[in-house]
Amino acid sequence: MIDDAGTRMHALAERLYPLCRSITGDGLRESLRIIAEEIPIEIKGVSSGTPVFDWTVPQEWKVREAWIRDPNGREVVNFRDHNLHLVGYSRPVKKRMTLPELLPHLHSNPQMPDAIPYRTGYHDESWGFCLSQNAIDQLADGEYEVCVDTELFDGELNYGELLISGIGSEEVLVSCHCCHPSMANDNLSGMVVAAELAARLLDQPLRYSFRFLFLPGTIGSITWLAKNESLLPRISCGLVLACVGDQGSLSYKKTKQKNSLIDRAVDSVFRDSCPNATVRDFMPYGYDERQYASPGINLAVGCLSRSTYGSFPEYHTSADDLSFITPASLQDTLENLERIVLAVDQNSRHLNLKPMAEPMLGKYGLYSRTGGDRTGKFEELAMLWVLSFSDGAHDLLSISEISGIGFEIILDAAQRLTEAGLLGELPE
Repeated sequence: MIDDAGTRMHALAERLYPLCRSITGDGLRESLRIIAEEIPIEIKGVSSGTPVFDWTVPQEWKVREAWIRDPNGREVVNFRDHNLHLVGYSRPVKKRMTLPELLPHLHSNPQMPDAIPYRTGYHDESWGFCLSQNAIDQLADGEYEVCVDTELFDGELNYGELLISGIGSEEVLVSCHCCHPSMANDNLSGMVVAAELAARLLDQPLRYSFRFLFLPGTIGSITWLAKNESLLPRISCGLVLACVGDQGSLSYKKTKQKNSLIDRAVDSVFRDSCPNATVRDFMPYGYDERQYASPGINLAVGCLSRSTYGSFPEYHTSADDLSFITPASLQDTLENLERIVLAVDQNSRHLNLKPMAEPMLGKYGLYSRTGGDRTGKFEELAMLWVLSFSDGAHDLLSISEISGIGFEIILDAAQRLTEAGLLGELPE
């Protein structure tokens, strides 16, 4: 059953969908302002021309209008009808040209002949339009009028950041990209799930601090890393959220470390709650996890998705619209993401304070305590597993893995044993 969160996340995506987001500009800022209505992110700016490692913060890009008219003066395409019609960062042009001259500037996806593809030219001195293949096939010979009224100027690159403080100084990073115009799964789904997760964590007692980043892909994460090198030692692990709203099964790309805390937490949740989920090894292609994993940074950041980038026909086309993501899928992602966060935040190592043979659980009132629909026998078994492996060397995630009992049940057993004075938590 879908609760209010799935509907709420989809409604937020509906608000964000019409905005023309790019790696800079008004659409990005407005998107961040809308997110700031949901959670208290701080919107930050870094000036164009600022060196960030081997890159430079680009100029801002602004679109006033962009269209093509055919030899009869009829509009072939207009940017105002769909954000994807204009190649991102197109340079200004105002001219007439023949169809053979125009065609090299037109982009389509023949495999999706009714869809508009997504194309960018951030670092090219060029311009272009994106149309469906069917629309291009209907173009007649003759002279076309082209108008691309855009401007590049020194401004700033913006991103949103929220730190939710926990008891300790170590941090968990949650990052999503917010630079794609009018694509629901590959952009908006990560943004709305991250915002909902942050809202749920705001009032929770946390061991770790959680740092949320809403930033333009690649250049945004590179810029944040360059401006925040002093914070990096605090980051224990993290997740990039991308393509988390479609109806595919959950999937996860491991960190470069392969067995980091976040990898183990995802493995635990997938084992218990997501039988159809898939796990892939790290590769240096995809989303911003590859920036966080670069050799000089080396953060343990994985990537959580449903259908992965490039694996669904709608990817990077206008078919990745609001109908492609569902409240149920957003809800499912959120619930499992919360389980992952719980496993990361509540994982700990303990010491059995009554290690000389099995303690008499009934003496501590532990036989009769039951919860939910679990049997007392199963709870007792979980407590025996925790007592047996609370030797200071095994944490709760490893006990869950060894026993085959879900992490949340193992955590509950550890908490009960601690309350009874049979278990002591060890400092990290």
